[in-house]
Amino acid sequence: MIGNGLVQTAALWPDIERAYPWVHKAAHILNNHDAEDAATVQRRFDGLVGAMTRHRDCAGSLSEAIEHFGKVTRSYRPGLCHCYSVPDLSRTNNDLEHEFGSQRYHERRASGRKTASPAVVLRGEARLIAAIATRQHPPSGADLGSADRERWNELRQQLDRRRQARIRRTRFRRDPDAYLAQLEQKAYQLTLPA
Repeated sequence: MIGNGLVQTAALWPDIERAYPWVHKAAHILNNHDAEDAATVQRRFDGLVGAMTRHRDCAGSLSEAIEHFGKVTRSYRPGLCHCYSVPDLSRTNNDLEHEFGSQRYHERRASGRKTASPAVVLRGEARLIAAIATRQHPPSGADLGSADRERWNELRQQLDRRRQARIRRTRFRRDPDAYLAQLEQKAYQLTLPA
């Protein structure tokens, strides 16, 4: 069975043998085992992608795949090497996905809900950041006392506006005619002379 598969794919192997070292070299550069700075990694990676693009015809039937690799790499280029200039920043989004999954697990456990609660939409921005920050570094009394009260009040107002908008949408969905009649009544009151 393996021999039959090798015979049927024999024409593809030369192209794979030419393209594989490029992909392997790209992975080696991005792994950055030598702990080079972000500019060096970016320069080396850009050079490799440029060479791959120039010599893509050498890859035969995989030339379109090499072209696609270059296109995708260009779209990710602005943030591709950012992780090398920021200490302790993960090179993949696995850690970030783990944080969100962990938060979802804790919320489900605390609320008993299998789906996300409406509060995640309303207060998710504040709750998620607070939960992650608290797990990484529990705040002390001094941390809580040095909070920027003006920024805190702005966030509270923003969250309250979201809550009010959600309340209005719910009232409209329950009884659209009564909601619209109430709006019309308010509009008429505003146009009457004082």
